[in-house]
Amino acid sequence: MEFCDECGSMMKTEGDMWVCDSCGFEKLRDEAKEAAMTTTQGQEEGELVDMSDVDAAEIGPTVEQKCPECDEVRSVRYEMKQIRSADESETRFFTCTECGHKWREDDH
Repeated sequence: MEFCDECGSMMKTEGDMWVCDSCGFEKLRDEAKEAAMTTTQGQEEGELVDMSDVDAAEIGPTVEQKCPECDEVRSVRYEMKQIRSADESETRFFTCTECGHKWREDDH
């Protein structure tokens, strides 16, 4: 990803040039610099997080919440993890202390 030196907007590639759609600024592409850039190509979406090997006591604090398995309000352990991009909210992982059922919640 490249940002415009003139206006700061994100630029796109056109052949051997970086072009800014906002102000029209152009500059030559640098192959060595681009090779060092991190891309999203080939990354898998929705990668699962395996919590099965985590001891229940290590999962985190408890809160009262309705367990989808028990269908009752129970004491559940929760943990929050950033598993998506940094500009998205954290995912909350829950484990029912009664039946051991595990689930997660994401903000949409």
